[in-house]
Amino acid sequence: MNRRKTLKFIGAAAIAASVTTPAIAADTAINVGALRFTSHAANFVAFERGYFKEEGLDVTFKFFQAAQPMAVAVASKDVDYAVTAISGGLISLAEKGAAKVIGGALMEEEGIDGQQVLVSDAAFQAGITSPAQLDGKSWGVTQSGSSFHYMGAKIAAKEGITLKYKPLQKVGAVIGALKTGQIDSWSIVPHIAKPLSGSGAVHTIANVSDYIPNYQVTVVFTSADNAANERETTESFLRAFSKGAADFNAALVDKTAGDEAAEDMVKLVHKYVYTDRPYDKAAPSIRNGAMRISENAALNMDSVNDQLDWFIAEDLVKDSITIDTLVDDSYAAK
Repeated sequence: MNRRKTLKFIGAAAIAASVTTPAIAADTAINVGALRFTSHAANFVAFERGYFKEEGLDVTFKFFQAAQPMAVAVASKDVDYAVTAISGGLISLAEKGAAKVIGGALMEEEGIDGQQVLVSDAAFQAGITSPAQLDGKSWGVTQSGSSFHYMGAKIAAKEGITLKYKPLQKVGAVIGALKTGQIDSWSIVPHIAKPLSGSGAVHTIANVSDYIPNYQVTVVFTSADNAANERETTESFLRAFSKGAADFNAALVDKTAGDEAAEDMVKLVHKYVYTDRPYDKAAPSIRNGAMRISENAALNMDSVNDQLDWFIAEDLVKDSITIDTLVDDSYAAK
Protein backbone atom coordinates (compact mmCIF):
# COMPACT_ATOMS: atom_id res chain seq x y z
CA MET A 1 0.00 0.00 0.00
CA ASN A 2 2.88 2.43 0.71
CA ARG A 3 4.08 2.31 -2.90
CA ARG A 4 0.62 2.79 -4.31
CA LYS A 5 0.05 5.82 -2.11
CA THR A 6 3.01 7.55 -3.74
CA LEU A 7 1.55 7.26 -7.23
CA LYS A 8 -0.09 10.26 -8.82
CA PHE A 9 -3.55 8.90 -9.38
CA ILE A 10 -6.45 10.45 -11.20
CA GLY A 11 -9.96 9.17 -11.14
CA ALA A 12 -10.07 7.49 -7.74
CA ALA A 13 -11.75 10.03 -5.55
CA ALA A 14 -14.29 11.17 -8.08
CA ILE A 15 -15.48 7.65 -8.82
CA ALA A 16 -15.52 6.63 -5.16
CA ALA A 17 -17.51 9.71 -4.27
CA SER A 18 -20.03 9.28 -7.06
CA VAL A 19 -23.57 8.32 -6.19
CA THR A 20 -24.28 4.60 -6.25
CA THR A 21 -27.65 4.76 -7.95
CA PRO A 22 -27.88 4.70 -11.75
CA ALA A 23 -27.48 8.14 -13.27
CA ILE A 24 -29.09 7.14 -16.56
CA ALA A 25 -32.20 5.42 -17.77
CA ALA A 26 -32.24 1.64 -17.49
CA ASP A 27 -31.04 -0.53 -20.35
CA THR A 28 -28.74 1.94 -22.06
CA ALA A 29 -27.04 -0.31 -24.62
CA ILE A 30 -23.25 -0.11 -24.84
CA ASN A 31 -20.58 -2.23 -26.50
CA VAL A 32 -17.48 -2.99 -24.45
CA GLY A 33 -14.23 -4.06 -26.10
CA ALA A 34 -12.17 -6.76 -24.44
CA LEU A 35 -9.44 -9.34 -24.85
CA ARG A 36 -9.86 -12.84 -23.45
CA PHE A 37 -7.25 -12.09 -20.79
CA THR A 38 -7.49 -12.36 -17.00
CA SER A 39 -6.43 -8.71 -16.99
CA HIS A 40 -9.86 -7.81 -18.41
CA ALA A 41 -11.65 -9.48 -15.52
CA ALA A 42 -13.09 -6.26 -14.05
CA ASN A 43 -15.48 -6.01 -16.98
CA PHE A 44 -16.38 -9.69 -16.83
CA VAL A 45 -17.11 -9.46 -13.10
CA ALA A 46 -19.18 -6.29 -13.53
CA PHE A 47 -21.26 -8.06 -16.18
CA GLU A 48 -21.71 -11.40 -14.40
CA ARG A 49 -22.51 -9.86 -11.01
CA GLY A 50 -24.98 -7.32 -12.36
CA TYR A 51 -22.97 -4.18 -11.65
CA PHE A 52 -23.53 -2.89 -15.17
CA LYS A 53 -27.24 -3.60 -14.85
CA GLU A 54 -27.35 -1.76 -11.53
CA GLU A 55 -25.97 1.26 -13.37
CA GLY A 56 -28.62 0.99 -16.08
CA LEU A 57 -26.21 -0.39 -18.69
CA ASP A 58 -27.02 -3.18 -21.12
CA VAL A 59 -23.54 -4.44 -22.06
CA THR A 60 -22.50 -6.48 -25.07
CA PHE A 61 -18.87 -7.59 -25.28
CA LYS A 62 -16.88 -7.38 -28.49
CA PHE A 63 -13.67 -9.39 -28.39
CA PHE A 64 -10.37 -8.51 -30.08
CA GLN A 65 -6.95 -10.10 -30.46
CA ALA A 66 -4.78 -6.99 -30.23
CA ALA A 67 -4.87 -3.47 -28.77
CA GLN A 68 -4.77 -1.27 -31.86
CA PRO A 69 -7.87 -2.70 -33.59
CA MET A 70 -9.78 -2.08 -30.38
CA ALA A 71 -8.69 1.56 -30.39
CA VAL A 72 -9.95 1.92 -33.96
CA ALA A 73 -13.28 0.36 -32.95
CA VAL A 74 -13.70 2.86 -30.11
CA ALA A 75 -12.89 5.78 -32.39
CA SER A 76 -15.46 4.58 -34.94
CA LYS A 77 -17.99 3.99 -32.15
CA ASP A 78 -18.33 0.29 -32.94
CA VAL A 79 -17.23 -0.03 -29.31
CA ASP A 80 -18.17 2.45 -26.56
CA TYR A 81 -15.65 1.61 -23.82
CA ALA A 82 -12.56 -0.57 -23.76
CA VAL A 83 -9.56 -1.58 -21.71
CA THR A 84 -6.20 -2.15 -23.32
CA ALA A 85 -2.60 -1.00 -23.41
CA ILE A 86 -1.60 2.41 -24.68
CA SER A 87 -0.51 2.03 -28.29
CA GLY A 88 0.63 4.34 -31.04
CA GLY A 89 -2.73 3.83 -32.68
CA LEU A 90 -4.61 4.94 -29.59
CA ILE A 91 -2.45 8.04 -29.19
CA SER A 92 -2.86 8.99 -32.85
CA LEU A 93 -6.63 8.61 -32.60
CA ALA A 94 -6.60 10.86 -29.53
CA GLU A 95 -4.61 13.42 -31.52
CA LYS A 96 -7.36 13.36 -34.14
CA GLY A 97 -9.99 14.00 -31.48
CA ALA A 98 -11.44 10.49 -31.69
CA ALA A 99 -10.41 8.82 -28.40
CA LYS A 100 -9.66 9.64 -24.77
CA VAL A 101 -8.12 7.75 -21.87
CA ILE A 102 -10.41 8.10 -18.84
CA GLY A 103 -8.93 5.74 -16.24
CA GLY A 104 -6.46 3.03 -15.32
CA ALA A 105 -6.75 -0.75 -15.27
CA LEU A 106 -3.94 -3.33 -15.04
CA MET A 107 -0.75 -2.25 -13.29
CA GLU A 108 2.59 -3.63 -12.20
CA GLU A 109 2.99 -3.69 -8.44
CA GLU A 110 5.92 -4.69 -6.28
CA GLY A 111 5.33 -8.03 -4.60
CA ILE A 112 2.78 -9.25 -7.15
CA ASP A 113 3.83 -11.41 -10.07
CA GLY A 114 3.51 -9.36 -13.22
CA GLN A 115 4.49 -9.53 -16.87
CA GLN A 116 7.42 -11.77 -17.69
CA VAL A 117 10.19 -11.70 -20.27
CA LEU A 118 10.22 -14.96 -22.24
CA VAL A 119 12.63 -16.60 -24.66
CA SER A 120 12.18 -19.55 -26.96
CA ASP A 121 13.66 -22.90 -26.00
CA ALA A 122 16.10 -22.59 -28.90
CA ALA A 123 17.34 -19.23 -27.58
CA PHE A 124 17.54 -20.60 -24.04
CA GLN A 125 19.51 -23.65 -25.12
CA ALA A 126 21.85 -21.31 -26.99
CA GLY A 127 22.68 -19.67 -23.68
CA ILE A 128 20.30 -16.72 -23.46
CA THR A 129 19.30 -16.59 -19.80
CA SER A 130 18.95 -12.83 -19.28
CA PRO A 131 17.72 -9.86 -21.35
CA ALA A 132 21.30 -8.53 -21.51
CA GLN A 133 22.09 -11.42 -23.86
CA LEU A 134 19.36 -10.55 -26.38
CA ASP A 135 21.45 -8.09 -28.40
CA GLY A 136 20.56 -8.47 -32.07
CA LYS A 137 17.84 -11.03 -31.33
CA SER A 138 14.20 -10.89 -32.43
CA TRP A 139 11.40 -9.66 -30.17
CA GLY A 140 7.77 -10.40 -30.95
CA VAL A 141 5.20 -7.61 -31.16
CA THR A 142 1.64 -7.50 -32.43
CA GLN A 143 2.20 -4.21 -34.26
CA SER A 144 4.86 -1.55 -34.32
CA GLY A 145 3.87 0.92 -31.63
CA SER A 146 2.18 -1.69 -29.44
CA SER A 147 2.79 -2.14 -25.71
CA PHE A 148 5.04 -5.10 -26.59
CA HIS A 149 7.17 -2.72 -28.64
CA TYR A 150 7.32 -0.26 -25.72
CA MET A 151 8.33 -2.98 -23.24
CA GLY A 152 11.01 -4.36 -25.53
CA ALA A 153 12.44 -0.90 -26.16
CA LYS A 154 12.57 -0.03 -22.46
CA ILE A 155 14.33 -3.31 -21.69
CA ALA A 156 16.76 -2.83 -24.57
CA ALA A 157 17.57 0.72 -23.49
CA LYS A 158 18.29 -0.33 -19.93
CA GLU A 159 20.53 -3.19 -21.07
CA GLY A 160 22.22 -1.17 -23.82
CA ILE A 161 21.26 -3.67 -26.52
CA THR A 162 19.41 -3.65 -29.84
CA LEU A 163 16.36 -5.80 -30.56
CA LYS A 164 14.82 -6.73 -33.91
CA TYR A 165 11.06 -6.25 -33.64
CA LYS A 166 8.89 -8.71 -35.56
CA PRO A 167 5.23 -7.66 -36.00
CA LEU A 168 2.90 -10.68 -36.00
CA GLN A 169 -0.48 -8.90 -35.65
CA LYS A 170 -2.09 -11.21 -33.06
CA VAL A 171 -1.10 -12.49 -29.63
CA GLY A 172 -1.78 -16.07 -30.74
CA ALA A 173 0.62 -15.67 -33.64
CA VAL A 174 3.34 -14.35 -31.32
CA ILE A 175 2.86 -17.32 -29.00
CA GLY A 176 3.13 -19.74 -31.89
CA ALA A 177 6.28 -18.06 -33.21
CA LEU A 178 7.93 -18.12 -29.79
CA LYS A 179 7.10 -21.78 -29.17
CA THR A 180 8.53 -22.81 -32.53
CA GLY A 181 11.62 -20.64 -32.29
CA GLN A 182 10.66 -18.29 -35.13
CA ILE A 183 11.25 -15.40 -32.72
CA ASP A 184 13.66 -15.29 -29.81
CA SER A 185 11.84 -13.27 -27.16
CA TRP A 186 8.66 -11.57 -25.98
CA SER A 187 6.94 -10.25 -22.83
CA ILE A 188 3.38 -10.96 -21.70
CA VAL A 189 1.04 -11.05 -18.69
CA PRO A 190 1.57 -13.89 -16.19
CA HIS A 191 -1.56 -15.89 -16.91
CA ILE A 192 -0.10 -16.53 -20.37
CA ALA A 193 3.61 -16.44 -19.47
CA LYS A 194 3.53 -18.97 -16.65
CA PRO A 195 1.91 -21.87 -18.48
CA LEU A 196 4.08 -21.21 -21.53
CA SER A 197 7.18 -21.32 -19.38
CA GLY A 198 5.93 -24.41 -17.58
CA SER A 199 5.53 -26.25 -20.88
CA GLY A 200 9.27 -26.28 -21.49
CA ALA A 201 8.92 -24.79 -24.97
CA VAL A 202 9.46 -21.29 -23.55
CA HIS A 203 11.53 -19.98 -20.64
CA THR A 204 11.14 -17.00 -18.29
CA ILE A 205 14.33 -14.97 -17.93
CA ALA A 206 13.16 -11.77 -16.19
CA ASN A 207 10.24 -9.70 -14.97
CA VAL A 208 9.08 -6.58 -16.80
CA SER A 209 8.79 -4.78 -13.45
CA ASP A 210 12.58 -5.03 -13.10
CA TYR A 211 12.80 -2.67 -16.05
CA ILE A 212 9.54 -0.67 -15.89
CA PRO A 213 8.48 -0.34 -12.23
CA ASN A 214 4.98 0.97 -11.51
CA TYR A 215 4.00 0.43 -15.14
CA GLN A 216 0.35 1.29 -15.95
CA VAL A 217 -0.07 -1.66 -18.27
CA THR A 218 -3.60 -0.99 -19.47
CA VAL A 219 -6.01 1.93 -19.40
CA VAL A 220 -9.75 2.51 -19.72
CA PHE A 221 -10.66 4.58 -22.76
CA THR A 222 -13.62 5.72 -24.80
CA SER A 223 -14.41 7.98 -27.73
CA ALA A 224 -13.74 11.66 -27.24
CA ASP A 225 -17.43 12.23 -27.88
CA ASN A 226 -18.47 9.89 -25.08
CA ALA A 227 -16.00 11.47 -22.69
CA ALA A 228 -17.23 14.97 -23.48
CA ASN A 229 -20.95 14.45 -24.06
CA GLU A 230 -22.02 11.20 -22.38
CA ARG A 231 -20.85 11.94 -18.88
CA GLU A 232 -23.56 10.07 -17.00
CA THR A 233 -23.06 6.93 -19.05
CA THR A 234 -19.30 7.17 -18.71
CA GLU A 235 -19.44 7.63 -14.95
CA SER A 236 -21.86 4.72 -14.69
CA PHE A 237 -19.49 2.53 -16.69
CA LEU A 238 -16.53 3.48 -14.49
CA ARG A 239 -18.47 2.78 -11.28
CA ALA A 240 -19.46 -0.69 -12.46
CA PHE A 241 -15.95 -1.40 -13.74
CA SER A 242 -14.49 -0.30 -10.39
CA LYS A 243 -16.79 -2.65 -8.47
CA GLY A 244 -15.69 -5.52 -10.67
CA ALA A 245 -12.04 -4.64 -10.12
CA ALA A 246 -12.52 -4.48 -6.35
CA ASP A 247 -14.07 -7.96 -6.31
CA PHE A 248 -11.28 -9.37 -8.46
CA ASN A 249 -8.51 -7.80 -6.35
CA ALA A 250 -10.05 -9.04 -3.09
CA ALA A 251 -10.51 -12.57 -4.39
CA LEU A 252 -7.30 -13.24 -6.34
CA VAL A 253 -4.76 -10.45 -5.72
CA ASP A 254 -5.05 -9.49 -2.05
CA LYS A 255 -6.77 -12.82 -1.24
CA THR A 256 -8.80 -11.23 1.54
CA ALA A 257 -12.20 -12.54 0.45
CA GLY A 258 -11.60 -16.17 1.40
CA ASP A 259 -11.12 -19.45 -0.44
CA GLU A 260 -14.73 -19.78 -1.57
CA ALA A 261 -14.71 -16.31 -3.10
CA ALA A 262 -11.46 -17.07 -4.87
CA GLU A 263 -12.90 -20.26 -6.34
CA ASP A 264 -16.03 -18.44 -7.46
CA MET A 265 -13.90 -15.74 -9.11
CA VAL A 266 -11.82 -18.27 -11.03
CA LYS A 267 -15.00 -19.95 -12.28
CA LEU A 268 -16.41 -16.59 -13.36
CA VAL A 269 -13.25 -15.61 -15.25
CA HIS A 270 -13.10 -19.04 -16.89
CA LYS A 271 -16.31 -18.20 -18.74
CA TYR A 272 -14.22 -15.76 -20.78
CA VAL A 273 -10.58 -16.84 -20.47
CA TYR A 274 -9.17 -20.22 -21.55
CA THR A 275 -12.63 -21.29 -22.59
CA ASP A 276 -11.11 -24.00 -24.78
CA ARG A 277 -9.64 -25.72 -21.71
CA PRO A 278 -11.44 -27.73 -19.03
CA TYR A 279 -11.77 -25.88 -15.76
CA ASP A 280 -9.17 -27.94 -13.89
CA LYS A 281 -6.59 -27.10 -16.56
CA ALA A 282 -7.49 -23.41 -16.81
CA ALA A 283 -7.85 -22.62 -13.09
CA PRO A 284 -4.12 -22.62 -12.16
CA SER A 285 -3.29 -20.18 -14.96
CA ILE A 286 -6.11 -17.84 -13.96
CA ARG A 287 -5.11 -17.93 -10.29
CA ASN A 288 -1.40 -17.51 -10.89
CA GLY A 289 -1.90 -14.77 -13.43
CA ALA A 290 -3.81 -12.31 -11.27
CA MET A 291 -2.33 -8.81 -11.34
CA ARG A 292 -3.62 -5.68 -9.62
CA ILE A 293 -6.41 -3.78 -11.39
CA SER A 294 -6.29 -0.12 -10.37
CA GLU A 295 -8.62 0.73 -7.51
CA ASN A 296 -11.47 2.97 -8.66
CA ALA A 297 -9.92 3.06 -12.16
CA ALA A 298 -7.14 5.30 -10.81
CA LEU A 299 -4.51 6.25 -13.40
CA ASN A 300 -0.75 6.39 -12.79
CA MET A 301 0.03 9.58 -14.64
CA ASP A 302 3.80 9.22 -14.23
CA SER A 303 3.64 5.97 -16.18
CA VAL A 304 1.30 7.36 -18.84
CA ASN A 305 3.60 10.35 -19.35
CA ASP A 306 6.59 8.05 -19.69
CA GLN A 307 4.80 5.99 -22.32
CA LEU A 308 3.74 9.08 -24.26
CA ASP A 309 7.30 10.46 -24.15
CA TRP A 310 8.62 7.19 -25.58
CA PHE A 311 6.13 7.13 -28.46
CA ILE A 312 7.06 10.72 -29.33
CA ALA A 313 10.81 10.05 -29.05
CA GLU A 314 10.49 7.08 -31.39
CA ASP A 315 8.58 9.17 -33.97
CA LEU A 316 5.64 6.80 -33.67
CA VAL A 317 3.26 9.69 -32.98
CA LYS A 318 3.37 13.43 -33.59
CA ASP A 319 5.56 15.45 -31.24
CA SER A 320 2.76 17.98 -30.85
CA ILE A 321 0.66 15.56 -28.81
CA THR A 322 0.39 16.43 -25.12
CA ILE A 323 -0.91 14.49 -22.13
CA ASP A 324 -4.09 16.59 -22.30
CA THR A 325 -4.62 15.35 -25.85
CA LEU A 326 -4.51 11.74 -24.68
CA VAL A 327 -6.16 11.91 -21.25
CA ASP A 328 -9.49 13.44 -20.28
CA ASP A 329 -8.93 14.32 -16.63
CA SER A 330 -12.45 15.69 -16.12
CA TYR A 331 -13.25 12.50 -14.22
CA ALA A 332 -10.53 13.26 -11.68
CA ALA A 333 -11.05 14.64 -8.19
CA LYS A 334 -10.91 18.41 -8.15
